[in-house]
Amino acid sequence: MKLIAWLALFGAVACARTDSPTDGPPDDDAPAAEPGLGEGASLNGRRPFPTDNPWNRDVSADPVDAGSDALIAACGLRNLHPDFGTVWNGAPIGIPYSVVSGQQAKVPVSFYYADESDPGPYPIPATAPIEGGANSSGDRHVIILDRDNWKLYELFDARPVDGGSSWSAGSGAIFDLDSNALRPDGWTSADAAGLPIFPGLVRYDEVVEQKEIRHALRFTCPTTRRAYVHPARHHASSRTDAHLPPMGMRVRMKAGFDIATWPPNVQVILRAMKTYGMFVADNGSGWYVSGVPDSRWNDDELGAIKRIPSTAFEVVRMGALVTN
Repeated sequence: MKLIAWLALFGAVACARTDSPTDGPPDDDAPAAEPGLGEGASLNGRRPFPTDNPWNRDVSADPVDAGSDALIAACGLRNLHPDFGTVWNGAPIGIPYSVVSGQQAKVPVSFYYADESDPGPYPIPATAPIEGGANSSGDRHVIILDRDNWKLYELFDARPVDGGSSWSAGSGAIFDLDSNALRPDGWTSADAAGLPIFPGLVRYDEVVEQKEIRHALRFTCPTTRRAYVHPARHHASSRTDAHLPPMGMRVRMKAGFDIATWPPNVQVILRAMKTYGMFVADNGSGWYVSGVPDSRWNDDELGAIKRIPSTAFEVVRMGALVTN
């Protein structure tokens, strides 16, 4: 009888511990629903890269860099600009992506910068969306996410050949989204900083469906330095001025900047800027924040971001700079 009573008590305690909310912190990257398929498909809450990846790190309590004011000014004392939305001048605004299954056929890709590109083949559908549209004269990024193998494929200056049976591109990079591995030191990617593009984009599924962005964002500065800082791997400048931002510089919105008056969907974006910040990823218009085109965006609502001054940001203290 004593044994039976002890077992009953042990079972009750075990059940209580199983149900207890104080049993430990929740798994930040607990399995989410499977991502959808197609252009701009929802990831249904699944986050690229491990929790401890630099893209996913909370930097809200990190020290401020000693050169913060000069670096912020060098990127331009102006307001932010959402470089994403619905359509402008007949073309989608932003950098598109497609989610494919592991069964997507892979095609060969030839590169102008083959010595710094990951060789193909790449799982690119013939109808993969190109940044700026099929006739774009811009960066023409193509981004493909293989949801089954959890890999990311990105191309710069991508152009289909023979109806998409093969492609040509300036450069290309492949990322294992279960790994923190970096590209080789000094290598570009499909981005000037040698970083992946996709994890830094503002996406409709996160802002409107999940109502939370759990990663850093991507933005551009007009002039950068011949230097980069972890996790960036590449610079794209001949300038050595110490006040210029290096590739990979991380900024965050100041904790005291009041976001309560902004539209709810914009507040989701601003909270991410406070918690995870933004990386300098490329040369471009000052304080242009990258995102994904989607017909469901409200451009007027996103326009509220244009009221946010660059002085609302500070530079997170940087590590060692690479200048070679």
